[in-house]
Amino acid sequence: MSRIFITGSTDGLGLAAARTLMKEGHDVVLHARSRERASALAEISPAALGIVIGDLASATETRSIAEQVNAIGRMDAVIHNAGIYLERSRGETPDGHAKTLAVNVLAPYLLTAWINRPDRLVYLTSGMHRSGSSALDDIDWKTRPWNASQAYSESKLYIATLAAALARHWPDVISNAVDPGWVPTKMGGAGAPDDLEMGHLTQTWLAASDAGAAKVSGGYWYHRQRREAAAEVADAGFQDALVGKLAGLTGVRLFVGRR
Repeated sequence: MSRIFITGSTDGLGLAAARTLMKEGHDVVLHARSRERASALAEISPAALGIVIGDLASATETRSIAEQVNAIGRMDAVIHNAGIYLERSRGETPDGHAKTLAVNVLAPYLLTAWINRPDRLVYLTSGMHRSGSSALDDIDWKTRPWNASQAYSESKLYIATLAAALARHWPDVISNAVDPGWVPTKMGGAGAPDDLEMGHLTQTWLAASDAGAAKVSGGYWYHRQRREAAAEVADAGFQDALVGKLAGLTGVRLFVGRR
């Protein structure tokens, strides 16, 4: 039995993953953006190990989420499932960041730094990461005209790269990125053609399975099959440049030294 924390578990893939893991007998810690959103978990919350509350668009609330998780105890795995898709504008988080970057990248980066290190990390990316630009000079969209699709694609390039960087820098942790496909969730829309079940079962498999194939670090996965990610994801120079950029934006350093 594993203890697993899942961000964004009030609906979609996160909720499906939580249901599956709990049915398998694992202890699951759920996450909701607000107490109002937590009400959606009423059906499964009695069987959960706990529920943590906080908005990932805020660094302060993200810190609170990490503290709530750590108070429950050390996790065996963390699934960074939460994300937002096509924001109509850059937005402005309490910390001054573009909302897409804050929720999809900065929050999982900060949670990775602040939650007691688990054995396994799973980050949700997207096939759209291949359209992301590798230029890192304006990842917070301070000067570029806002482009919602491009911002999302870049956020998913960054999170896949972060997963690969962690696999390289933290050899004691199994870190992987998952492309769930274009699945029929609230984010993907009812007409999405991919298999919703395989989307969340890949997350749960990587988080908790004892199968040898699920214990390989640094992979980019689609429906339990390893796929080739964009070249930047495996590029150590790009990994370190990105992590350095995220450290500069958040004021939190993830890696003490370079390998």
